[in-house]
Amino acid sequence: MATPAESTRFHRLRIAAALLSGAVFGVGLSVAQMTDPRKVLAFLDVAGAWDASLLFVLGGAVAVTAVGWRWALRRRQPVWADAFQHPPPITQRPDRRLLAGAVLFGIGWGIAGYCPGPALASVGQGNAEALWLVPALVAGAGLRRWQVRRRAGRV
Repeated sequence: MATPAESTRFHRLRIAAALLSGAVFGVGLSVAQMTDPRKVLAFLDVAGAWDASLLFVLGGAVAVTAVGWRWALRRRQPVWADAFQHPPPITQRPDRRLLAGAVLFGIGWGIAGYCPGPALASVGQGNAEALWLVPALVAGAGLRRWQVRRRAGRV
């Protein structure tokens, strides 16, 4: 168990690692041109002028993740935490709400050419479209959170 001083240090190191990871991710999205909605829309246009080059980005991401997970799971514990935090196993089938959300996400991605990660990276590039899109994403997430609270009787 970590001392309070070690816990504070670990907390700061985790924040620094998260910021560094986010920066590397954003640069990777930019280099892969995933921040360009035209490139993404061309990838999604499988019935027209399909640009399959983003498949290489996907393949590279899967390969890096596979190697990283294998390396991480060989360790007894994470570098800056007491234990790994694995997601719980999936015990139920996807429900209507999940499928409807996935469809909505896909439609929005197909219309705008952005999903949240590349949209945030595009803000960093000063892309005017993303400057409108990101606040709309935040508003939509806030609206959903309000809706869930309202249904639970907490609003």
